[in-house]
Amino acid sequence: MDGVHLPEDALAPDVPAPGVPRDPAALPGVAPSPAETWVRIVQVHDRITRRVDSALHRKHDISLTGFEALRRIAQSPGEHATMGEVADALGLSRAGVTSTVSRLVAEGLVTRERAAGDKRLLHARLTPAGRAKVEAAAPTHDDLVAHLLALLGDDAAVVTDALARVSAAARSRR
Repeated sequence: MDGVHLPEDALAPDVPAPGVPRDPAALPGVAPSPAETWVRIVQVHDRITRRVDSALHRKHDISLTGFEALRRIAQSPGEHATMGEVADALGLSRAGVTSTVSRLVAEGLVTRERAAGDKRLLHARLTPAGRAKVEAAAPTHDDLVAHLLALLGDDAAVVTDALARVSAAARSRR
């Protein structure tokens, strides 16, 4: 190897060649660590949530949580749902859904009513104003989410399937 001069540490096992990362997970096609996957999931959720929440506040004067609650109620049979159904659909605690529904009631978007068969159950029922609000805000929400998730490209089906499996496995048993 005349004429080729390598630095003394070039062949040392703990020193990567120039341009090769120390962490093999940084190479394309190498599986990320569970910690990195977790951080990415949290980051994506946080960033998309803040962006959609901001757009809904700005254009429709409603929070993302309020919109999601209205949408779940609107999609329920008879446009009414129990507090527990709304809480489960949104991943909120009972206290969280009570607070969200209270704001929607104060804004005239839903009413609370007792269930006919079981007076212990409270239902949230969509009002005409609530129906109008969810119909007006849905395109803003759906278009922005679609725009952001389009960045998944051909991986969308694989990512959706994988997240559904994780979600199902993580669902707590009550």
